[in-house]
Amino acid sequence: MSICFFVSDLHGQIRRYEKLFAAIRQERPLALFMGGDLLPSVFEYGFAKGAQETNFVDDYLLPEFRRLKKILGSEYPHIFVILGNDDPRIFEASLRQGQAEKIWEYIHNRQASLNGLPVCGYACVPPTPFMLKDWERYDVSRFVDVGCIAPEQGYWTIPIPEAEILRRTILDDLQILADACDVAQAIFLFHAPPYQTNLDRAALDGRRIDQVPVDVHVGSIAIKRFIEIYQPRLTLHGHIHEAPRLTQAWKEQIGRTVMLSAAHDGPELALVQFNLDAPGQAVRRLL
Repeated sequence: MSICFFVSDLHGQIRRYEKLFAAIRQERPLALFMGGDLLPSVFEYGFAKGAQETNFVDDYLLPEFRRLKKILGSEYPHIFVILGNDDPRIFEASLRQGQAEKIWEYIHNRQASLNGLPVCGYACVPPTPFMLKDWERYDVSRFVDVGCIAPEQGYWTIPIPEAEILRRTILDDLQILADACDVAQAIFLFHAPPYQTNLDRAALDGRRIDQVPVDVHVGSIAIKRFIEIYQPRLTLHGHIHEAPRLTQAWKEQIGRTVMLSAAHDGPELALVQFNLDAPGQAVRRLL
């Protein structure tokens, strides 16, 4: 079996996770890809600059996935995980604990494999209007969209060198990944979607700040260029919840690269199911 599941932007909603676990128990996929914004919103934590009161990974995700692994045994799926811009990076240590226990593979900025195919992950997004900057980078230059906050003007839950904040771009990071990977055969798990595609459409129509129109596309130029140049086998995206509703599209293609989004702005779990051998035939179910 080469059927895989992909989810993103669950934001700590227990009902969505319960539906995901039920689908895995019933359908036994080969792999599960989790594309970031997995934890409760930073606003729900009520934290100020790193002082969190709860740990959703330790308190919920690890126990539930341990239970699932015990139930499924040898049929437990390969699980690949990244975080997203709304997930405090202070919880990255707990994700590494899950990897040490072989519960999942945490793949931000690194490569794993599935059935002989490279699997790479990348969590960062271009600058947003939000203050948490753990997973934000300049995109291709030190440009910040109207209404957004520069990375150096926000805060982090772990220390980040100032030079990295000011100078490293998504473009730089993806070039490093490309140099270390057989990109043409690879599956890339991103949080951000590629810029100016159907997967990248925010509900910002008519919005102006200081009389300047706000761009309705907030995805990554670097990710789009990466796809255009390197043509990976498959890319997976989330981040812009309302994009599938606004564009009526959660699947798109650039050249040979199939691009899928699991973002969703309704209460349901958006479960994307695809076959490794034919990702273009993916289906999306709202559970």
